[in-house]
Amino acid sequence: MKRILVTGGAGFIGSHLCERLLGEGNDVLCLDNYFTGSKRNIVHLMENPYFEVVRHDVTMPFYSEIGEIYNLACPASPIHYQHNPIKTVKTSVMGAINMLGLAKRKKAKILQASTSEVYGDPKIHPQTEDYWGYVNPVGERSCYDEGKRCAETLFMDYHLQNQVRIKIIRIFNTYGPRMQPNDGRVVSNFIVQAIKGEEITIHGDGSQTRCFQYISDLVEALVRAMNTPEDFIGPVNIGNPEEMTILELAEKIIRMTGSDSRIIFKPLRNDDPVKRKPDISLARKALDNWEPVVGLDEGLEKTIEYFRELFGKHN
Repeated sequence: MKRILVTGGAGFIGSHLCERLLGEGNDVLCLDNYFTGSKRNIVHLMENPYFEVVRHDVTMPFYSEIGEIYNLACPASPIHYQHNPIKTVKTSVMGAINMLGLAKRKKAKILQASTSEVYGDPKIHPQTEDYWGYVNPVGERSCYDEGKRCAETLFMDYHLQNQVRIKIIRIFNTYGPRMQPNDGRVVSNFIVQAIKGEEITIHGDGSQTRCFQYISDLVEALVRAMNTPEDFIGPVNIGNPEEMTILELAEKIIRMTGSDSRIIFKPLRNDDPVKRKPDISLARKALDNWEPVVGLDEGLEKTIEYFRELFGKHN
């Protein structure tokens, strides 16, 4: 049995990861300050004697006996990370320093959940791990983009200077049950608006592209990345390379929900990437032939059902 720390463990991704790690027979310590996480996401795990929850902010030091750390703590949607940009930077940077310090003291292995946002508004397509990115350091999104880039730097420096065992993954757009209905991400936004019969809001003309991976595919990659050989540290892209426009996604969700919502267009947000698509060649090679297995229609059906239950609206 491993003792595993998951920061941001009550969040969308973290709660699914905690569930998976407990299912594999591990002792799991969940750390969360509930800024974007929710007890509702983990309440079903509370009766497990090997699940422990601590309310804690990763910008402050934390001490515990652990063997592995998944560092997921950070608001990840523009609405949340722009609400308090200084706090967002501190979460990424101070959180990384504190967790890397813990890993150094306990000789633990630590995984950093980085993001495709380190590529900014990319000038190459699809994005490969050796691309350094095109990021605005003083823009509205820079608190998140540059915070995550600095966290990657810290991870690499702790590895090179202090021999801390690290893994870095770059997560592309992920969706599924337990997303927050008000987090401003396109999948949850569109589903909530469609279920409620509200206007579906697209920023820009809808031609910008994204790729969407279901949560279970990401969790599988997280676990595989942690368990790769010591000489593999990443960074490695984790995402679904099937690309589609935002307008196509909106139209698909309207059809799947049977909604009569109409689509409206608003100005494109500042520094919003025009294209985003992962090259997952490295993930396939390094993570034991990992690749997404849940198709978009299947994943959206599960996510739509989750939000229908959340709002008490059923067909």
